[in-house]
Amino acid sequence: MSENIEHPENSPEYEGLKVNKGIPQPEAMNPNLAARLKMIKRRTLGVEDYVEGILRGDINILSQAITLVESAKPEHQAVAQEVIRRCLPSSGQSVRIGITGVPGAGKSTFIESFGKYLTGEGHKIAVLAIDPSSERSKGSILGDKTRMEELSRDPHAYIRPSPSAGSLGGVARKTREAMILCETAGYDIILIETVGVGQSETAVHSMVDFFLLVQIAGAGDELQGIKRGIMEMADSIIINKADGNNVQRAELARAQLQMALHYFPPHESGVEPKVMTCSAYERTGIDEVWKNILAYCSTTQQNGYFERRRAEQAKYWMYETINEQLRNHFYQSQQENLKRAEAEVTANRVSSFAAAFDLLEKYFKERG
Repeated sequence: MSENIEHPENSPEYEGLKVNKGIPQPEAMNPNLAARLKMIKRRTLGVEDYVEGILRGDINILSQAITLVESAKPEHQAVAQEVIRRCLPSSGQSVRIGITGVPGAGKSTFIESFGKYLTGEGHKIAVLAIDPSSERSKGSILGDKTRMEELSRDPHAYIRPSPSAGSLGGVARKTREAMILCETAGYDIILIETVGVGQSETAVHSMVDFFLLVQIAGAGDELQGIKRGIMEMADSIIINKADGNNVQRAELARAQLQMALHYFPPHESGVEPKVMTCSAYERTGIDEVWKNILAYCSTTQQNGYFERRRAEQAKYWMYETINEQLRNHFYQSQQENLKRAEAEVTANRVSSFAAAFDLLEKYFKERG
């Protein structure tokens, strides 16, 4: 009877029709995995859990720790800073490479080809990409994991896009802290990609050992104004897309750029920047780029510039963090005063400069 209720087709009036009872459907998710995920969600990780997980290379815990670093909540920041402090002694053993270039130069394609080459050589790489942000949602919009599809599936690679909403200094500091966590997790090469040409290059330059500029042949004179400042920072320049009919133009661009570098002041590292050609698409010339980076690191370690640069970078980020924290504390504690000052300034009752000095004076008196 119960079978007929479940399957009315089996009633006597439907002669010749028989519907067998189906088998129980399996769970949509492995029950062991589901129980484990439920336990993880229920359990709040402490500093010790984060540190132990990062040290054993657990990608899930590493990602959670980086999320804490990126969080603006004070309670998250307190845990994140303690995790970073505990991880710091295990960091610093990687080669840190910054990669920039004009939009359309093929940075992401180059990073994927370069990353696959490095993992093929037995390295573990982490890609930290400072992404442009949606003004509406403040989230990443480029989606590096979709642009580096092959590399994102590589078990020896870790890709972490970071939205660049907020102050550039704040984003760069969080990227540097994420780099420390990745180094502790065993990644021996850190690649930091910037969004293109702008102030972010200066921030990235202040946290890497080797700064690589990706160019293309025939970029046009409209880019000349932005090239100089970045070319002065670059430790090497590569002309990408040296394939097909573009090989000859790429070689010409390489020769012209190498000649142009002779007119620049001598590099602080004592190593003359080298201009090279490669094709990220055809994956040619990638090995030469890596050999050049290794040669640069070897030379700068021998002449002392490598360690000196890292020491200067650590000092720089100490002052940057002080500036950021002071600014954040000022704005958080002066919200009411800021609203009143805004009203006075917009009504032309007081000048912008007088209002600013008045706000700062009130702030320091409250602290004093």
